[in-house]
Amino acid sequence: MPGPPPEPPAPEPAAPSSAPTLRCAVCGTENEAARTLCVRCARPLASGPRPEAPPPWWRRLSRRRERQAPLAGTRPRRSRRRPRLLLPLVLVLLAAGLWFGLPHAGRLLGLAREETSPPESLPPSAVRASRALKDHPAGAAFDGFSNRYWAAPATGATLEAEFEAPGVRVTKLVVFAGTSAKKDEFLAQARPARILVEVRSADGGTETRRITLKDQPGQQTFTLRASRVTQVRITPETAYGTARGRHLALAEVEFFGHRG
Repeated sequence: MPGPPPEPPAPEPAAPSSAPTLRCAVCGTENEAARTLCVRCARPLASGPRPEAPPPWWRRLSRRRERQAPLAGTRPRRSRRRPRLLLPLVLVLLAAGLWFGLPHAGRLLGLAREETSPPESLPPSAVRASRALKDHPAGAAFDGFSNRYWAAPATGATLEAEFEAPGVRVTKLVVFAGTSAKKDEFLAQARPARILVEVRSADGGTETRRITLKDQPGQQTFTLRASRVTQVRITPETAYGTARGRHLALAEVEFFGHRG
């Protein structure tokens, strides 16, 4: 009689795996090192690589933004590239403009004032003449009346007007030649034909200009632009109607502009 069948051999214990594993921080299950989620609780096994620190600002200015690939079946849109250095360049140009423009700010403000406000009369604080006939002093040419005049024996005499510091900004010169603005009295004496105008400023600078007058009665207006004017000297160089026994007559001189 046959005996009982032999018992199967007991299974040998599995050899411990030498592959690296990751232990889940939540449930403690061992997972293969290549996995990213736990086989038991599906939680992340590792947080992944640490994010890179943002580059410095000067590198971000020159770095171009990566363009995204267009979707299938769509036409790519044209994008205008804005230079990263535009804003710093504009700031540098503005700073340079302010730095170099400050010394000229007063002149620019004065020009703007001329454009927005009408000129005003600028009577001088003092007047004098190198030569003058009796009853026709230098002040008669600046008193506001065209029927009283400054008279000199001949050309070459000077007429000066002074302004208090810091000076005035002159834009216009008005001249009434002869003895009067009336036509029947205008031709009574010789009249200036060409005058030399010397303008002196508060800083000692001098500008000269020669002006030719018409031989006609009434107002004659000329553009004369100068800043910080403290003195104006007028010298008649030539004259109309000169003759023996006739003197040179200048009825009125007026300045217009702005104070300060």
